[in-house]
Amino acid sequence: MTLPLPRYEQVKRHILERIERGDYTAGDKLPSENELVRALGVSRMTVNRALRELTEEGHILRRAGMGSFVASRRMRGHAADIVSISAELAERGEDWSAEVLVLEEVQAAKDVAEQFALFPGARLFHLIVVHKGDGVPVELEERWVNPDIAPDMLMQDFTKATPTDYLLAVAPLLRAEHVVRAVGASKAEAARLDAVPGTPCLEIGRRTWTGERVASYARLLYPGDRYELTARFSNVGAGNTN
Repeated sequence: MTLPLPRYEQVKRHILERIERGDYTAGDKLPSENELVRALGVSRMTVNRALRELTEEGHILRRAGMGSFVASRRMRGHAADIVSISAELAERGEDWSAEVLVLEEVQAAKDVAEQFALFPGARLFHLIVVHKGDGVPVELEERWVNPDIAPDMLMQDFTKATPTDYLLAVAPLLRAEHVVRAVGASKAEAARLDAVPGTPCLEIGRRTWTGERVASYARLLYPGDRYELTARFSNVGAGNTN
């Protein structure tokens, strides 16, 4: 026997179904609490809980004195994993495409060389790629790669497979480091991401190692309204014996 859903879950499902059906799209204002109470025949407390949970789950935004609005769809990445952007987009049902802006050999500037524990001027491969989901830019990737780890890097077509996919295929990436910051997009970055200069962005600095050598260093930039980051942990507190 299937038990009926709690009232607040019924309200949530009603709102989500209308969003999925396209009755409401990103940025649209939803009916007020009073309007939902009257239309659905439930209590104000029930509606308030439903809206609160939809907000916590990232489906809607609630603005004091203004009401509730449909949130933009965000791609969710995993802080603890090395996952290709194409796989992340496929997970949310979007088609990946890419525009390669730069693919070259360079002499490393001092700050980049330090990421590899190399001297300035060391030989590195450099690329800049805009990744898109259903044609909308979601990630600006700037990456430097150790040529000894991936000697054929410059011969790859990164509109067919991502740099991450390629590196995972040719190098045993045994260790990774992520540094996450909130930044504003520069004028050039905003243009590449089809965004307004200063748009709040999530920046991930990622280094990966093959053995004891740094294989690549990447700066990944995501518009804040198109991406969110999660982390998964296991055995949390396992080492705490108190």
